[in-house]
Formats: sequence, structure tokens, C-alpha cells
Amino acid sequence: MKLKSSFVDRRRFLNWLGSGCIAAFLGSLLQPVFRFVVPPRRPPTRVVLPFADYKDMPADSARRFPWGSQPGILRRDGGGEFKAFVGVCTHLDCNVAYLPEKRKFFCACHEGWYDEEGNNQAGPPPRPLERLDVAVEGESLVVKKRTPT
Repeated sequence: MKLKSSFVDRRRFLNWLGSGCIAAFLGSLLQPVFRFVVPPRRPPTRVVLPFADYKDMPADSARRFPWGSQPGILRRDGGGEFKAFVGVCTHLDCNVAYLPEKRKFFCACHEGWYDEEGNNQAGPPPRPLERLDVAVEGESLVVKKRTPT
């Protein structure tokens, strides 16, 4: 059965399709300019976490916590000491995971490896993971940006 009229004729459809392609192209050109003019949000300088959520972590394990708009990784070493890192690869900002069986951090985007201390070992990462300071203050676990030494 043939319809007598359609909602959109061929010419109008092709005009919409062409306009959409041009808009996508212009958007891809303007996106870097927009990111330059509007800078990204700054990461926090301090995050307070409830110590009760992390005090029962087993040795040589890690858990994620929010570090602004990025993930943070809180790791407990064999001695029970807490160490924190920004959980973002230094190569192309992919998320990093801690693999307890290998005792290493791993970036799956380009197979970047970091040791337990966040030092880059293999793959394309150009520098170590950003290290954060951790302190227990009463019932809180305070994670803050590391002060330059």
C-alpha cells in the first residue's frame, strides 16, 4: 500500500541530515576553544572520609573514594599504613585500578603499570601517580593534597 503523502519528503530529510553533519563538524571545531575558555574544575585540596568505613580494610588491599570529579584510591599496605593516590593515569587520564594479587596499579587504556608506591613501571605513563597525604583525625580519615617538600 502506497501512502499518498508522507510527513517528511526526501529533500527536507536530506536538508536535515546535511545540517546535522555541518553542526557536528562545527561543534567538533569549537569544543577545544570552549574547553580553553571555560577551564575544568579544580580538584579539592582536602577530603574528609569516615574512618569507620576504612578501618577494617585488610592489608594489601585498596578502595576507591571520591576525589572531586576524579576517583581516589586508598591503599592499606602490609604494615597497616594508609596511602592515597589520585586514581587517574598520568598518560591520558584513564582510571587506574589496584590489582592486589600483583600488588600493582594498572591502567587498562594503554596497559600502563605502577608499583605499590605509585611509581610508573611499564607502558606509556610518563610520571608516577599523584600521591596524597592521609591522616587519621578522631573519627575521620583526612586525605589532602601533598605539600611539596
